[in-house]
Amino acid sequence: MTRFFRAALAAFTMLALTAPTALAAPVDDLHALFDEVEAFDVSENPLEAGRKGDIEALGRMPAVTPEAEARHAETNEAFLEQLEAIDRAALPEGERLNYDLMEWMLERRIMLAGYDTDRIPFVNDSGFHTMLSGMARQTRLNTAEEAEAWISRLNDYPRYMDENIANLERAIETGWVQPRMIAERVLENAEAQVPAEDAADSAFYLPLTKMPDTIPAERQEALKQQAVLAINESVRPATIQLVEFLENEYLPASRESLGAREMPGGEEYYPALVEYFTTTDLTPEEIHQIGLSEVERIRGEMDAVIAETGFEGTFAEFLNYLRTDEQFYAETPKELLEFASYYAKKADDQLPAFFKTLPRNSYGVRPVPEDIAPNYTTGRYWGGDYENGVAGGYMVNTYNLPQRPLYNIPALTLHEAVPGHHLQIALSNELEGLPEFRKGLYPTAFGEGWGLYSEKLGVEMGIYETPYEHFGRLSYEMWRACRLVVDTGIHWYGWTRDEAEACFLENSALAEHNIRTEVDRYISWPGQALAYKIGELKLWELRERAEDALGADFDVREFHDAVLVEGGLPLDLLDEKIDRWIAAQQAGDDEG
Repeated sequence: MTRFFRAALAAFTMLALTAPTALAAPVDDLHALFDEVEAFDVSENPLEAGRKGDIEALGRMPAVTPEAEARHAETNEAFLEQLEAIDRAALPEGERLNYDLMEWMLERRIMLAGYDTDRIPFVNDSGFHTMLSGMARQTRLNTAEEAEAWISRLNDYPRYMDENIANLERAIETGWVQPRMIAERVLENAEAQVPAEDAADSAFYLPLTKMPDTIPAERQEALKQQAVLAINESVRPATIQLVEFLENEYLPASRESLGAREMPGGEEYYPALVEYFTTTDLTPEEIHQIGLSEVERIRGEMDAVIAETGFEGTFAEFLNYLRTDEQFYAETPKELLEFASYYAKKADDQLPAFFKTLPRNSYGVRPVPEDIAPNYTTGRYWGGDYENGVAGGYMVNTYNLPQRPLYNIPALTLHEAVPGHHLQIALSNELEGLPEFRKGLYPTAFGEGWGLYSEKLGVEMGIYETPYEHFGRLSYEMWRACRLVVDTGIHWYGWTRDEAEACFLENSALAEHNIRTEVDRYISWPGQALAYKIGELKLWELRERAEDALGADFDVREFHDAVLVEGGLPLDLLDEKIDRWIAAQQAGDDEG
């Protein structure tokens, strides 16, 4: 992989000696390339093009054929060649960062394309088969033309499903299939996507229920009838076809092994995923050891909190107490949502004290939709769209309430809402003065590391009110530490499901249902779970470095701006950026 900032000192020297007019050509070439990449990406992605106002694109689903993917790979390789032809050393500092991020993005697109990842287009709880219903819940129709486009998208769904099924057939032929237990979950999810007998009761119809009064009533009624026809004649047959394919062809061909290493080419594929998700050069073996070390450290902190509660008994007995005592569980979905909403507003109240720059877009606290809730995670963030009037969504799973402990809600809220994913992602989407590609850039270790960092930041913010909530936070941190152990255990060391679940059952207060769905997720999505703890450890390392260097002049609001206001970064580039920020802060002090 390219070593970023390999010529930083030389570049600085060259800039000091070069006239601004000499820099114009490479900068112009760089931004011309950015425009080319952006134009190509939008032309190939009707979802993004539609969001930007292309009515024709708003009526289509993406193309996922091998021909389309080959075109993407070839074009990205050509873009990388163009980028490498630009003299990076002749660029100003900010443009060198833009260069490095474009290089990072293109290299990883090309790497993933080499593995033909369209063969595994779903994880345990979501994928291509849940995309359209998810879009329906986030779509706001402002004009009759947009409503017509939504109906066209419904009618394009069979083509999209056919292309995905063809990819799954190729997966069966090449042995790139999900484990059987994951295939079973996906089949359940697909069955839940089949529209209701009354099409107007299905998720796919939801956009038609929120049309504005500017569309005449007669026109609205005609559009609703067209939508019902599209759901009944296009969406329903396509989803039923997928269910039959999964049940009759994919499930019988699914594998008994769990680890990615067991798939053809898995010896190279899993380490590539480790590098992709952590944005580091750590090996699976090194990450496994980091996880074991973190499990031991966090366990010590948990023991201290148990002593604070006055509980007399073993660690296992305390976990059983938390998992079974009714005081720790909501009785109704509304109660759980109200509890989450309280902590969301409590966190909102503290944001100005810890963050200098805040996003314009707001977020709501919403239940996970019923059709996906049984196999969905405890909570998740759904991105909003300020320009199109859509708030972000802090999604709380209200399914199976006896498995949704309240003591985990403060940490979950800080991670998924604020100051976690909503704040970070909304800020990124609202960036000004940066290339468009950087607004949506989401290096997983940065984004998920920030979410976990936010959970611990909640201690300083005064969010946690009881020892049980503090234990809930530590349980969530243990959850992410166990992920390092479990993900590498499953995909590199060949662990069984029971071995994977044991780390969570023995060391965290996570409910058993949550543990099962989480382990399903790690089995189905190799490498992704590693990003959280690796990213969080780097963020705290950088903060400690800044505090040590700046002493009494350290300002946490300025530090958080330095981390967030330029969007997502791979960890090595973030490390370099914070070093530059520290140096700039010190230089300012010296001048003062």
